[in-house]
Order: sequence, then C-alpha cells, then structure tokens
Amino acid sequence: MPVVSESPAVPSPASDQAHALRHDWSRAEVCALLELPLPELLHRAGSVHRRHFDPAEVQVSTLLSVKTGGCPEDCGYCPQAARYHTGVEASKLMDTEAVLAKARQARDAGASRFCMGAAWRSPKDRDIPKVAAMIAGVKALGLETCATLGMLSGGQARALRDAGLDYYNHNLDTAPEFYDQVIHTREFQDRLDTLGHVRDVGMKTCCGGIVGMGESRGQRAGLLQALANLPAHPDSVPINRLVKVEGTPLADDAALVELDPFEFVRTVAVARLLMPQSMVRLSAGRESMSDELQALCFVAGANSIFYGEKLLTTGNPDTARDLALFARLGLRPMPLATVPATVHAGIVESPVGAEPSAAAPSRAA
Repeated sequence: MPVVSESPAVPSPASDQAHALRHDWSRAEVCALLELPLPELLHRAGSVHRRHFDPAEVQVSTLLSVKTGGCPEDCGYCPQAARYHTGVEASKLMDTEAVLAKARQARDAGASRFCMGAAWRSPKDRDIPKVAAMIAGVKALGLETCATLGMLSGGQARALRDAGLDYYNHNLDTAPEFYDQVIHTREFQDRLDTLGHVRDVGMKTCCGGIVGMGESRGQRAGLLQALANLPAHPDSVPINRLVKVEGTPLADDAALVELDPFEFVRTVAVARLLMPQSMVRLSAGRESMSDELQALCFVAGANSIFYGEKLLTTGNPDTARDLALFARLGLRPMPLATVPATVHAGIVESPVGAEPSAAAPSRAA
C-alpha cells in the first residue's frame, strides 16, 4: 500500500523536529505542508493538537465593540472604515457600566474571555484611562481580558498591562508581499512594532490574519510563515475567512472568488503545525460556514471560537447553534482554569455574532 513519503522539508509529527517550537520556517517548508494530501495533513495536525490540548475542548470568547465605525484607515475588507459606505455608523466610546453589563452576560453564557474592540487607527492617550477602567471592571468579574484598539505606543501598552489586560489583538492580516494590495494607510512594519510593544511589557498576543482576499496559496503560506517566525508565537491565532461586506472594495471586486473551503481547512491545519502551543481560533466568516466545515476545522486543530455578540460588524453563529454543534460533535467549552496563555474576546454593541477580524482584523481576532 502506498505511503506518503516524508521529506526534510515536511517534518512529520513523529519527528523530533516537530516537537520543538520553531521560529525559522522557510516559505518552501510551509508551502510543502499546505500541499500535502488532505488526509495526511489532517492526521499530522490532529496529532500535534492532541499533544498539547484536549481535542474535545474549545475555548470560547465573546467580542464586543466598545467604539464602532469612523476609522480613518482604508483596509479593503473593513466595514468600519469611514471612507466606505457600509451602513456602519460611527459611535462614541461606550460607557463602562454598559460594557460591564455585556461582560456579565458573556460570563453567564459560558465565555471565559472578553475582548473590547475599538475602531481606532490608534488610541489617543486621553482614551487609555477610560479603556483601563473597562479592563479592570471585566477582570473583576473573573474573566480574562483582551483588547484590540489599533496601533499602540510602548507607554500605552504599559498602561493597559497595568490595568490588568491579559491579551492584545493585532493581526498581520496577510503576507508581507500582498499587504499593500489590501491596505495603504499603515505599513506591515507598523503591525510588527505594535506587537513588539505588547510583548515587551509582558502581555500575551492574539495575532492572525484573513484568507480569501485574492491572495495565492504561496501568499497564504507567507502569512503563516510570518506568524510562526515572530519572536514569540502568538498566544492565539485567529484565522478569518473574508466576509464580503457591501460597500468595501473587496466586496465590490467581482473578480474575487470565494476561497475553497478545503483551502481554509488546510490553512487551519498548517497554523496548528507551525504554532503547536497556540490557540487557533475560527473567527470572522464562521457565520457562513456549514457545520461540516467547522467540524473539519476542529479536526484540523482549531480550538477556539467567538461566541455570541456581534463580531465588530459582521455576523457570527448564535449561541444556540454553537451549543447544538458542540453537542453533536461531543465538544465542550474549555474551562477557564485550563485555558493556556492565549486568545481574546471582543465587544460590539450590535447584532449577535460580530467578528474582530472581518470587521476590524487589525483590532480583534
């Protein structure tokens, strides 16, 4: 019976090399993993997943947008950009008590992590004390805290850490060489700089990207390579599937074909192989995924989802559907006590099921 051959460029889970955390992946190695026969890729990813996590547990986060719309950036996927006509109205920063009420609802519904997202290019220093009060209040409820606020200075990162922030989300979005096809108002290096500030003060990072924006498989490999070769692997890695929101440039691009579902599964599986100890989260785009596709992603190593509330400005499956799917698959929410240093949840005052990545990938995951 034919056996899939092993080569040095495609380390198998059984090899010593596969057990060590690496930060030196080559593009060729990542491409070779993406090109494996799907059953072999799922086997490898599943084996690595089981070595670090209980495969029946899924970490659950809730996302709320504390400040929606009006962003000055031009991210081609984002309905929160002020320059696009998407029906998303700009709002002021939410009141702390209103945020805490949402956090209590999330905790009571089973979320272990709560993330606050604001549609800013970067917060002003005068905004930090207000966000710090939200962080302290959410922390007092017994939830892990996460925020996604745009670019941060070192001082701002330190202030958020001192307020009790556990995780900061800032996505790379896509491969370095494809980045300027999607965003022109900030550089790829700006994202790396913010992640550096967050790591330097000892906070955990939540960092992933969006697939299906017209990039090639090689460019998807470039995104995964960039994430895995960061100085420290992100504690959680949101994998977002593009949500085409009417009025954004990517939604208006008639030539843009929806990403093949199996290609999305491959991306999740390779993220698990490259970053074995990270939480890999199904984020934006999950609303349109079939139960079967989500199940394949869990088999491929995904072990985190957003649960309830709007994912910034795009839909997310409602809580009842998630619970029903968990029951059918024999999955259960990961208890807070066992959640490794990872992930974040978000906040948005809008329809149930928004996602930090589709709506504001740079701010949430």
